[in-house]
Amino acid sequence: MSADHPLADCVDNLVYEPVQVHEHGIDLTVGAVYEVAAPGRIDFGGDELEDADLEPVPTELEDSNDEYGWWHLEGGQYVLQHNEFLTDLDGAVQLQPRNELLARGGSHPSVQVREHLPLLPLSVADGGLRLKENARVSTLVSLGSQ
Repeated sequence: MSADHPLADCVDNLVYEPVQVHEHGIDLTVGAVYEVAAPGRIDFGGDELEDADLEPVPTELEDSNDEYGWWHLEGGQYVLQHNEFLTDLDGAVQLQPRNELLARGGSHPSVQVREHLPLLPLSVADGGLRLKENARVSTLVSLGSQ
């Protein structure tokens, strides 16, 4: 059973609200994982700013009865995209990795978010990580409740 959270009205496309919304924040789920196929560019003035080319990492079904697949990630750097998105956010919130991700050798930076959920770098330890589609990997919290 989930507790109401003031941020719940600012997050759309929740996979399963009763589990994701709790008194400490809102858990966000992984919607896609990408590899950087070609580098992006950043310059001082922004005239030569270019996005990196991202290639989706495919998922694999571990059992023929599975509804969702798994990403079999080797150690390294990836780019993470959430299923959810923000609407009508008033002010800034903190996006941080869940302890369950950290304890299994995965990590992404904690960032302040104001308007939209950014793509995030996902680091995976040398031993690799198995990540299921829609897994809860991040938590969105009010800045006053960390």
